[in-house]
Amino acid sequence: MAIDPQSAIWLAAVLGLVVGTCLAALLRRLPRIQGDDWDRAWPRPWRVDSACHSCGAALRGWPRLPVLGWLFGPGRCGACRAPVAARGVLVALLTAVLFALCAWRFGPGYAALCAMVLVAALVALAWIDAQTGLLPDVVTLPLMWAGLLVNTMQVFATPVDAILGAAAGYLFLWAIYQGFRLATGREGMGYGDFKLLAALGAWLGLPALPAVLIAASMAGVIVGMALILMRRIKRNQPQPFGPYLALAGIVGLLATGLHIG
Repeated sequence: MAIDPQSAIWLAAVLGLVVGTCLAALLRRLPRIQGDDWDRAWPRPWRVDSACHSCGAALRGWPRLPVLGWLFGPGRCGACRAPVAARGVLVALLTAVLFALCAWRFGPGYAALCAMVLVAALVALAWIDAQTGLLPDVVTLPLMWAGLLVNTMQVFATPVDAILGAAAGYLFLWAIYQGFRLATGREGMGYGDFKLLAALGAWLGLPALPAVLIAASMAGVIVGMALILMRRIKRNQPQPFGPYLALAGIVGLLATGLHIG
């Protein structure tokens, strides 16, 4: 049975709320899944307890549920009584809005579902990098291969553009990294950024990469300057680039004429 576009948008929003709630529940476990523990914990993330952002204690009862716990639970950590952050609710609502935009942009069908997969992964990666400074291989590498697989059917790019986009995305940032390190003796970014841009190249194709890079760089500069002016960060304090790449990737997916199928 065919679904009309308006109904598809509402169904996508509901699906996004469910997926976003699951993402928020997983991302709350970040204080206990860091560094090399990612590869070990990811296959069984639900066995890792949600943690209080104030004291690090495991959350119990309603506070473990990001949306329902915030709406109906006590809203406080049982150990330190600190308020439980509403960031999980924001993740769920953001995912719902983005899923609805995917359905609006591509209409009911395979392309919209693929776009939702990419969006969910980018929301998760943006949160992970912002909180930990990490872009785990266990997410970025499967995302890249998924983009190549999706585009064998030319959903968002031709197969050739997808392959070239993945290669160019990785090599471009790698070259910048090596040049910066030779010039300054410091590392300007992490390898996770290379892999994330490679994944975006695999999904969106080579022609989309310049706009993605320019948008991500501009967003990073604007936000960084604002944080410095507000004295939230120091002038030379490194900032994760992954959230800006993720934002630019979502904008590139939704706002440009990438869909060719």
